[in-house]
Amino acid sequence: MDASSPPDCKLIHAGDAYRGKQGFNYFPGVTSETAGARGLCMHLISVPPGAKAKAHRHDAHETTIYVLTGQVKMWYGERLEKCMECKPGDFIYIPAGMPHLPMNMSATEPATAVVARTDPNEQESVVLLPALDALVSA
Repeated sequence: MDASSPPDCKLIHAGDAYRGKQGFNYFPGVTSETAGARGLCMHLISVPPGAKAKAHRHDAHETTIYVLTGQVKMWYGERLEKCMECKPGDFIYIPAGMPHLPMNMSATEPATAVVARTDPNEQESVVLLPALDALVSA
């Protein structure tokens, strides 16, 4: 996006997924790259059956998630010591800097969600936490 051009409305068509640092595939949505967004991003995620993300945190931005389909657990906290179970219709809020690791609990059905973040370059502030990955098993 040309920073000197005035803001305008954008339509972002469905496209090919990209692999995030967290280990899941994301479908393009509103970002700085696709729409010139300056303070947010929003995209769709589909989590395969039984898949879990890599433990991570987003140092520079808040995240909210709206679960569309599936049954997901999310472990969170400094040592992933807390857990919440999420189902369709649930909203999840994750403050900046909070370690977390989501997992699709179904062995047969994908889970889908709309994800919005307060950083238009959402992958830039992802910090992987490999020491926490082994703390969560199915």
